[in-house]
Amino acid sequence: MTVTSGMSEEMKPESISLCPLGAAAAPVPELLCIFGTGDLGRSLGLRLLQSGYRVVYGSRRPHSCGPLPQGAQVMSHTAAAQSASLIFICVHREHYEFLETLASHLEGKVLVDLSNNLKKGMYPEANAAYLQRLVPGATVVKGLNTLSAWALQNGLLAGKQVYLCGNSAEAKQAVAVMATKLGLTVLDKGTLSAARELEDFPLRLFEEWRLPLRVAIGLIAFFFFYLLIRDVIYAYVEQGKDISFRIMISLANKVFPIVSLIMLSLCYLPGVIAAFLQLYRGTKYRRFPDWLDRWMLCRKQMGLVALGLAFLHAIYTFIIPIRYAVRHKLISLVVDEMKNNKTTPFYFDNTEAWGTDSFYVLGILGFFLYVLLGLTSLPSVGGTLSWREFSFIQSKLGHLTLCICTSHGYIYGWNKFLRPSTYKWYTPPGYMLCLIVPSVVLVLKVVLLLPCVDRTLTRIRQGWERTQPSEEMGVTKATNL
Repeated sequence: MTVTSGMSEEMKPESISLCPLGAAAAPVPELLCIFGTGDLGRSLGLRLLQSGYRVVYGSRRPHSCGPLPQGAQVMSHTAAAQSASLIFICVHREHYEFLETLASHLEGKVLVDLSNNLKKGMYPEANAAYLQRLVPGATVVKGLNTLSAWALQNGLLAGKQVYLCGNSAEAKQAVAVMATKLGLTVLDKGTLSAARELEDFPLRLFEEWRLPLRVAIGLIAFFFFYLLIRDVIYAYVEQGKDISFRIMISLANKVFPIVSLIMLSLCYLPGVIAAFLQLYRGTKYRRFPDWLDRWMLCRKQMGLVALGLAFLHAIYTFIIPIRYAVRHKLISLVVDEMKNNKTTPFYFDNTEAWGTDSFYVLGILGFFLYVLLGLTSLPSVGGTLSWREFSFIQSKLGHLTLCICTSHGYIYGWNKFLRPSTYKWYTPPGYMLCLIVPSVVLVLKVVLLLPCVDRTLTRIRQGWERTQPSEEMGVTKATNL
């Protein structure tokens, strides 16, 4: 890529460039141009200067455009456009009209459009397509629009993925080389027709989290009202007791672990379903149904939501001893003992002691593995692991976590299943309901581990059974089954 730079003075013929003997002259850094002196333009210029480029700004008011990064030049739009062949457009779409007057100076230049819109469908065509129509002689590349001024200023670019699209492979390559030098990872999205998709990326709001959050909120609402009826309303109607104070701590500390265990089991249920679907079809070369595909793609988010609820359960459990209701109950027991002059020691139930200790140990181990799964799902941690290590933690240890947490729930109600008082208004307690889904997942996983089933799955995954070529398009693989 040829760079044209303006010189304020011409070098005199008799001038001599002194350099150490045997040393080649240092190459002149490439000059890049930025249209726009706002926050994004200044931040981008600072990062380019730190990466070894020279930067010139094009401004309507070169002498009063505000503070710019040290080492950058500022010129009029015309002069700046003539000085560089790669130009970054850091202005809003409504200010693009001035570029039409510079069409002759932008002939053959590469224009990188970094603009975004305030909402989807704001304009009939993409900003980059509109820019290409205004300056037909230039080559427009849409990209870097997912970078914020804050990220550029703070240097949070290492490994960050950015997208490019454009009709010229050479222009995209030039921009990709520059982005790679900034520490970015570039993904080519094709021609300029993908510009609207790129412009919609910054407008997304937790799209991958919507399904997990909806499921979690729905489960929380269901179990909250279910337990409210069984515990609080039942006590008021049948026993005349007002225990509404339990809503804040006791009721919440039942809902959070219940939903957490169900969400964890929902992380591994789609993998089991996918495995049985492969067994039924006899091949792995057919696309899964859309609902299963979407479910499998949001398993990470479901697991992190489950981890968050487990954290809340742990915090709520720690504060139980300092609650007023608990302290009042303990003091009342001591006072009753003193009033009745009872000195006979309490009977020590060895079975109850084993059950209580096992309950706490399984809870601690399950929470530890929960945190381990959450940490390895982070890109900064998971990127340091090999695929085999990552798969072992997320699959093998993940199912172990589900097994331990399910056992934690079973031990909690081990001696309550057959008590008639457990079924208030003929309804099962919440912990019984929450054990259904993880128990089904674990049973189905055990079935898949049977020798005959495991051999069949191995043959399918190795591709010994092939389908027609038309079925081999767009394969979705079931990982971590």
